[in-house]
This record gives sequence, C-alpha cells and structure tokens, in this order.
Amino acid sequence: MTTTRLPIFPLNTVLFPGLVLPLNIFEQRYRALMRDLLEIPENAPRRFGVVAIRDGREVAPTAVGMPDPTAQAAAGPAAGFGPDPMRAFHTVGCVADATSIRERSGDGEEAGEDGDDDGDRAGGNGGGYEVLATGTTRFRLLSVDASGPYLVGEVEELAEDGGEGAGALASGVLRAFRAYQKQLAGARERTLAGGQELPDEPSVVSYLVAAATVLDTPTRQRLLQAPDTATRLAEELRILRRETALIGRLPSVPAADLTRVPTSPN
Repeated sequence: MTTTRLPIFPLNTVLFPGLVLPLNIFEQRYRALMRDLLEIPENAPRRFGVVAIRDGREVAPTAVGMPDPTAQAAAGPAAGFGPDPMRAFHTVGCVADATSIRERSGDGEEAGEDGDDDGDRAGGNGGGYEVLATGTTRFRLLSVDASGPYLVGEVEELAEDGGEGAGALASGVLRAFRAYQKQLAGARERTLAGGQELPDEPSVVSYLVAAATVLDTPTRQRLLQAPDTATRLAEELRILRRETALIGRLPSVPAADLTRVPTSPN
C-alpha cells in the first residue's frame, strides 16, 4: 500500500473526479494552505484533498449556542472538528488540483478570521483567495495531522476499478438520467436545454451523474466510495428511477436548487 501526505480541506459537500469546485477562501488555516500551494510552480499540480464533513463545521464557530459576532473564532487547523478530526470526516475523499488561485484584496476582517498577523505573512493581503479546483482521483484518509497551520492527511489513492458490466450499465444510466432531467424540468416548469453532449466512458458517466443529480451529501458520499464503477452505476440507476417516479407525482420541486450549492465560504 503506497501512501502520501496531502493537505486536507473539509467541506459540507462531496467532490467527484472530473468535476470543478469553486472556493471562496478567507479563514487563516485555508489561506495558509493557498499560500503554500502558490509556492508550487504553475506547471506542477497544486494538490489538496477534499473530504466531506461527517460531523463538524467548515467555518469555525465563535461559541457554543448563539454566535457572538464580537467574539473571536476558535483558532487552529482543527477548529470546529472536535478533539479527533478524523472522526469528523468521511474517510473517502477526492484529490483536487487548484487550477486557479486568485488573491483577493481586503482587510482580513471577515467572519472566521482569528486576527493573527501570521495570516498576512505573504504580502500582507488579508482578503483571502478565490480558487477553482478540479477533482482528479479518489483517496482513502488514513490519519490526520493537526500540528501545522492546516490539516494534513496520510492518504492512500484509490484506483478506479470498472467492475462487471459497467459499459451496459452506463448506457442505462444515461437513458435514465435523460428521463430524470425531463421530469425535473417539467416539475419546475422549465425547458430542458437541448443538444447536451454526455460522455459514454463508464467512470466519467458515473461521476457526472452523481454530481448532476439532486442528492443529499450522505448519498453522494456513498456513490463516491463505491468499490467500482459498475456498483456506482447500478446504484445510480436505482436512484434515478426512484427519483423520476417521485418527481412525476409531485406538482413542483420548489427547493431543488438548495441542494446544488457547490460550496459555502471557508
């Protein structure tokens, strides 16, 4: 088993290989991570690991109970995740490659900052970063180190196994996804855009459908950690058929967009 160390970025969402993730960075721990990534040459991968939060918060709370806007947020790389961060995260995540990191001007006073001047040691800019990252490969999180400015995990990258019958399942999933799109568009009184090109490579299909279907985080996580592509596609086929039938019995789907927000501020 080959392992490597990777900066860890916990989120209340699941990143899939091949999908783009926009991030709005303002907390000190994640600004420190972005500064270190910027030291890597542009032609080299600027990698970090995204894990979905099982129990915890993306942004460190200011206090127990009602938040106090005048209080400083809890500091440290594991703030908001309890004494054992490993217990707060799902253990299968996705490697992200930061393809764009843009420094944002500002005064560093946003919520979640702890006011430490160390957060501005690179250029004195406390405004944070706007980041675009792309999911690449899955990994299993083995341990978490909270001794530095941000969390670092010992991870084992996971190969994508096709499984038996993945090609046939991918064709069925694409048909079911088209039917789901049409039913969803009708329930929301919207017109389905025509001419959409969808891939036919089974693993790409499995991740695209997982990301594009309106699902909660536990279901997305279950799809991400499926043992092979065929298992993921079979599960998606069941989900799509169930959701399509359910939408057909509903007069509207008023809150569907609420589950599609890719990130929240960090």
